[in-house]
This record gives sequence, structure tokens and C-alpha cells, in this order.
Amino acid sequence: LLAHKELGEVEEIWFESSHDGRRIQGWTVKPPGFDPEKRYPLILEIHGGPFADYGPRFAAELQLYAAAGYVVLYTNPRGSTGYGQEFGNLIHHAYPGYDYDDLMSGVDAVLAEGYVDPEQLFVTGGSGGGVLSAWIVGNTDRFRAAVVAKPVINWLSFVGTTDFYPYFAKDYWFPGLPWEDPMHYWERSPLSKVGNVTTPTMLLTGEADYRTPIAESEQFYQALQLRGVDTVLVRIPEASHGIARRPSQLIAKVAHVLAWFEKYRRPEE
Repeated sequence: LLAHKELGEVEEIWFESSHDGRRIQGWTVKPPGFDPEKRYPLILEIHGGPFADYGPRFAAELQLYAAAGYVVLYTNPRGSTGYGQEFGNLIHHAYPGYDYDDLMSGVDAVLAEGYVDPEQLFVTGGSGGGVLSAWIVGNTDRFRAAVVAKPVINWLSFVGTTDFYPYFAKDYWFPGLPWEDPMHYWERSPLSKVGNVTTPTMLLTGEADYRTPIAESEQFYQALQLRGVDTVLVRIPEASHGIARRPSQLIAKVAHVLAWFEKYRRPEE
């Protein structure tokens, strides 16, 4: 099926987290025709869940990013599945949190290889990856641009509007209901960090997303607008939480992500 296409090479990496030295697994996808003597821009792509995992499997989105000239890094930070119960539960009542350190350590590990331009870093992710993307831009300005897809921005409003509210209110997500411990919900909400954000940020969500309703994206978009941060809100018509389920929706998502990154990508010298 793909004999007429050159795919990006997928390479496994392991690295130590700056938080506690825990070994974290990840992969890079290199652009077709990769030249180790060049320095490429990098996209950190973060999986959702957060109880899910990535692997060396074909992923159309990641290959499309690589084909556009980016090295793509995707990892399984703490909380991911496939590494046992203890690893998965490291984010118990602490998400987002130390998984941020895992992700930043992965970026540093790839930078140490010498083929990524440290001034050309980008970040994106959807659902749980959208949470972490928004959390990242609230904690660091090292990325030139971000695309936050179908995120949770405010856990307090989210639990009251998501279609799966009985699940998200269970005690393995939070130690109590929102009105019992509102500060715990707020302190883990990316909206609480919006005052730190300087990174140009696109919000991207399907209009028929009932899992992470588009009102979550609207909150972050409008907060960034109030702060004067360059931002846009992309509403994909008829798209559900499975935002890229239809081919046209997949292309719409990837095209918007790449357009936003290209706007801030430094021209090659």
C-alpha cells in the first residue's frame, strides 16, 4: 500500500526523567531523507488517556508531520499503560504533574543527539495530550508554538459538562468532588497557569465533542486573548472526540497544526 511512499524512520529511545531518574520509553520519527548533519525542527506529540500508550506502530499523523520536515518525538511518560500497575499509578491524584518532567527530559535527550535545533521546538497533543500541552506552555517558554487539541482546561467546569462525568469524578482522579476540594481541581487545571503563557497557542476541538466539550478550549482561548498572547480557536464541524476519525477531519487537523507551526518556524539558513 505504501510502496510508492518513503516513510519516516522510527527509532526507539530510552531516557531518564529529571524528576527521579526513572527510565522512560519513547520514539522518534525522522523526516524522509534524514541527514544527521542537519538540524531539524522538533514536534513533541503527546498521547491522550492519560492511561494509554504509544509504540512503534504506524501513525498517519506522525508520518505526515515528519514528511513536512519535522523530527517527531512521542513518548510514554508516567501514567502510561503497558509498564505495570505501579508505573500507571504514578499520576494518582497528580495529573498533570511529574509527567511534565518526563516529557521535558525526552526533549532534552533528543536535543543531546545534535540533529534538532533547540530554537525550533513545537508541542501538540490531544485529549490528555491536550491537557499536558496546555500545562507545558503554562510552565515553560521553550517552545515556539503549541497546538492544544480537545483539552481539559478547567477541571472544575469539565466534571460538570463532560458526557462521562461519573467516571471523572471517581476518587482515582481526584480525592473528592469539586465542591469538596475545589483547590485540588484548580491547581491541576491548565487555566490556573495561563498567566505564565507567552507561547503562541492554537486551540483545536471538534464541535460535536462531548467528552472534552469545546467550552474547555474556549476558556483557554479567551484567557489568552485577554492576555494578548497570539492564539486562534479552530472548530472542526461535526467532529467528535475522535477528532480525526474521518479522512477529511484527519487532514483538517494535520493541516491546521502544520500551518500554525509553519507560521512560527524559523526559515532554514
